Amino acid sequence: MRDTIADMCSRRRHRLLVGLRSRCRRHPLPVSVLLIASAVLVARPTAAEGGATGLSGDSEVSARVARLYEDAAAATQRYELGRREAEAQRAEALRLEELLTRERAQIAALHEDLGRMARAHYRQGGGMPYAARMLLAGDPEEMIRGHRAARQAEKTIDNAVARSRHAEARLAADEAKARQRWEELDRRTAALATTKRSLEKKLEEARWTLQGQADTSAAAGSCRGAVRLDQPGTVAAHAWVAPVRTYELSAGFGSGGGRWANRHTGQDFAVPIGTPVRAVGAGRVVRVSCGGPFGIEIVVRHPDGYCTQYAHLAAVTVEQGEPVSAGQWIGQSGTTGNSTGPHLHFEVRVTPEPGSGIDPVPWLLRHGVEL
Repeated sequence: MRDTIADMCSRRRHRLLVGLRSRCRRHPLPVSVLLIASAVLVARPTAAEGGATGLSGDSEVSARVARLYEDAAAATQRYELGRREAEAQRAEALRLEELLTRERAQIAALHEDLGRMARAHYRQGGGMPYAARMLLAGDPEEMIRGHRAARQAEKTIDNAVARSRHAEARLAADEAKARQRWEELDRRTAALATTKRSLEKKLEEARWTLQGQADTSAAAGSCRGAVRLDQPGTVAAHAWVAPVRTYELSAGFGSGGGRWANRHTGQDFAVPIGTPVRAVGAGRVVRVSCGGPFGIEIVVRHPDGYCTQYAHLAAVTVEQGEPVSAGQWIGQSGTTGNSTGPHLHFEVRVTPEPGSGIDPVPWLLRHGVEL
């Protein structure tokens, strides 16, 4: 039976290729179009083959994107934490600079006082030898008083010199400490920024590799099968969650534009390729499909009867009929189908079929999820 089906498929592909060639003679087409069409017809896998062919390579790329996504998120958190710590260090360094400025002013004042005392001491005969002062003294008491005054002046000068030297030593130590703080700050900030840029570059490359695989599947209209990824370690704390963790809202429900035949039927979340897409609530997967305007898409039916759709994906991590829980990764975002850039198209429907959508934002809000 399998041989018969294979023969029928082979004959069908042969007839289509012959038809294409004859049409080409009647209506010439660009060579690239014919080559792409021929490649799709010859190499297009069946639905059964799509789950097995190339799965290991696809899984590896999807898993790499997921790991890099988590690593980049962690690196960003470390970078932000480091940036806040750097701001604290910067404030401390600026405080040290203010202390240094005050210390320099104090040292200048000490030097000025020291010079003034030295000049006064000299004018009072402090620079004369002790024997000369004895000879010039009018009486012994005057000599003793002069000697005491001279000793007191010398002691004051010595103390001032000691304070000045101590202040200069403290200033030098504080300047070295401040310089070390600034150097550590610069090194740490540079290291964090380098790590972050490196991860982001690797992630970007892996994302477009994943998107290339997704485009191939969407063009063939045959899904690659579920790519099993390690689920996030934390379980959703609520029964309902947003479909992606971090995002920017773009096109909303009912908005107009040349990209849609009538009105926009869902809410778009602008996210990079490969962003983990979460089931907004518990339910069961009722559709996994590829091709068409939604590209690679997943539809989940929830216990209350409503269905949620996740479209323009780059990969899926669940199979049709599989139960899912709130917050579970069910796919990775992409830009397959009728998409002008990486984002997640999210719909809430009364039925699994298109055309029964309602505004997702108030629906999620009723379930405790504020976007």
